[in-house]
Amino acid sequence: MGRVLTMVLSDLKQRVRDFSVLVFAVLVPLALMFVMNLVLSGVADEGLQPITVAVSVPDGDELAAVVPHVLGEASLGELRVTVRDADPEEVRGFVDDGTAGLGVVVPADFTAALTSGTGPEVEIIRGDDSGIAGSVVTAIVDGTLAQLTAGTRAAVAAQGLGVPPEQLGALAQAVATEAPQVTWTEGRTASEQLGMGESIVAGQSGMFLLFTVGFGVLALVTERGQGTLGRLLSMPMKPELIVLAKGIVSFVLGILATTVLLVAGATFFEDVDFGSPVAVAALVVLVVAATTSIMFVIAKVARTAEQAGIAQAIVAVSLGMSGGAFFPVANTGWVGQLLSVNPVKAFTNGLGITAGGGGVGDLGPTALTMAVFTVACLALARVLPERKDVL
Repeated sequence: MGRVLTMVLSDLKQRVRDFSVLVFAVLVPLALMFVMNLVLSGVADEGLQPITVAVSVPDGDELAAVVPHVLGEASLGELRVTVRDADPEEVRGFVDDGTAGLGVVVPADFTAALTSGTGPEVEIIRGDDSGIAGSVVTAIVDGTLAQLTAGTRAAVAAQGLGVPPEQLGALAQAVATEAPQVTWTEGRTASEQLGMGESIVAGQSGMFLLFTVGFGVLALVTERGQGTLGRLLSMPMKPELIVLAKGIVSFVLGILATTVLLVAGATFFEDVDFGSPVAVAALVVLVVAATTSIMFVIAKVARTAEQAGIAQAIVAVSLGMSGGAFFPVANTGWVGQLLSVNPVKAFTNGLGITAGGGGVGDLGPTALTMAVFTVACLALARVLPERKDVL
């Protein structure tokens, strides 16, 4: 093993001095992370902006007053709703001049129409810049009106059952306003889902890992073309030890590069947290082993360094894109099941589990996927037609 260690240290020194390793392993993925975060953060942050709602309700109408009351209690998480009282003729002007993002006009005969079953017409005016928050508030108003309508239906049903007319109004109001209370709490998913920034960091780390590990194993192809591999094989040592040394170099480079990228992403980008360091470290080890195993297959079939480089790029981009390097990929359906075999996709899924609070014990299926992938690639590299100067 002393000779293996000597070859590993020699190759590592050579790779450290090679500026291309630093470029592909760290600088390029970090640059892409910053660019993608800059471009996509605006899309991710566009959603739930604070919104002001101008509401007009008739004076003294208790049922109509439920609408602004519910809106006033609607703020949760990033959603911030400010209710502004207005006269009916003022609401549209507030929306048009941008003072309010949404307007709600409750008619003067609201309660009378509601209890009579004719159905009042509530006007909702949306501003051009109301965005997703406007849609959320509109849904809240719709839900409130549906609850109030349920009171009317209850009153009609009670009338059919012979309830005295003087009690129908109180019954309708009770059904509408005394519905079971719902408590909202903020939470975070713990099942294979990442935020926008986390997806960018995880995907780019996984894709460029496929370039990084190639600097070790694919050196077999380069040295074969340069003639140095023949001299290594003539040494009094088993050929398998040379392959092992190249694999260790790839593994070490992959561990270092991926760790740097994940730490840098968690440091420089907001809202990026992958959870338990121990669980993340286990994922890094597994994905580096899986991606390194792919390089053995490429080294076995490529005849020249150029062929190896092209094959490596095709595999890296294909697995990277399908693994979520540039956009999130769904985990559902048969397509999601097929993509889950991809080590980059399994890596991002695993980071989703740890980011949601999962530990090493929760990584069973993900770890099994990457372990099976590693064994399959190594077995394939072993059974491929033998060449005298490789493997």
